[in-house]
Amino acid sequence: MSHTPNAAGASALARQPVELAGLRRRLASMLYESLLLLGVLALTFMVPLLILGVGLEYTPPGGVLWVYIFVVLGMYFLWYWRRGGQTLAMQTWKLRVVDIQGEPVSLRQGWLRYALAWPSVLFLGVGLIWALIDKDRQFLHDRFAGTRLVLLLTPNESGN
Repeated sequence: MSHTPNAAGASALARQPVELAGLRRRLASMLYESLLLLGVLALTFMVPLLILGVGLEYTPPGGVLWVYIFVVLGMYFLWYWRRGGQTLAMQTWKLRVVDIQGEPVSLRQGWLRYALAWPSVLFLGVGLIWALIDKDRQFLHDRFAGTRLVLLLTPNESGN
C-alpha cells in the first residue's frame, strides 16, 4: 500500500543534502523562535484570558495557566515538526528536525523532544550547554529523544 504524496515527500527529503546544524545557527533559531512564540501566546493565551477576565471576571489558577501554556506551545511545535519538520524560525535558518535516520520525527519523538526541551532550557540551560561536549554538538533533549537538527543545503551550497 503506497501513499504517493508521502513517498514523493520522502524521496525529496532523501535527495536534499543535509548535515548537522551548527550550534550558533541553532541558538539563533531558538532566539527567533522565542519572538514568534510571543505572538502565538498573545493569540492563544492573552485573548482568551482577557475574555474570561473582563467578561466573566474569572482568572484561572497559576498551575492551570502553566499547563495551558505547555499544551499550546506543544501543539504549535508538534504541528510544524510533523508537517515538514520545520517551524517558521527553522525555515528561516534552514533547519529541520529529523530522527537519527534522517526521517521525519514520530509523534512520540516530537512530544518527547518538546517535553525534554523545557528542563533542558530552564535548568540553567544545561541541556543546551551539553552541546559543547557532545560529539555531534547536539542538545541533550535531542540526544534523549533520538532526534537531531540538520542544516538544509541548497544545491549551490552543497558543492562548497
